Amino acid sequence: MDLEAVKRSLELAGGGVTLLAAGLPERFFETFVLHGLSIDLIERGHVICSMTAPPRLLNSRGLLHGGLMITLVDLVGSAVFYSAGLTTSGVSLEINISYVDVAYIDVGDSLC
Repeated sequence: MDLEAVKRSLELAGGGVTLLAAGLPERFFETFVLHGLSIDLIERGHVICSMTAPPRLLNSRGLLHGGLMITLVDLVGSAVFYSAGLTTSGVSLEINISYVDVAYIDVGDSLC
C-alpha cells in the first residue's frame, strides 16, 4: 500500500485548507452535536435521552447522518460512565451500531 498516496488523497479531499480552532467557542463540537438533546431519565449507570433531528445534523438526503448517530452514541455513552461514578470514560476503541430505521427532520423523537 502506498501510504503517501493515501495521505495525499485525504489532504486533497480536505481541500488543503487549514482550519483554525482558535476562532471557535470552547467545546464547539459537543455543543453543535448535543444542542437540543433532552435527558429523559438518568440514574446510576443508566441514561435515556431523546432529540428531534435538527436540519444541521442531516445528510444530503434529509436523514440524520449515520456518523452523527455514532457520535451521539459515543458522547452519551460517556455520560453513562460518569453517571456510574467513574471520573473518566476512557477512550472508545470500537463502537458497533445497527441502524433499525432512519431519522427524519422534525418527525418525532429519536432514541439515542
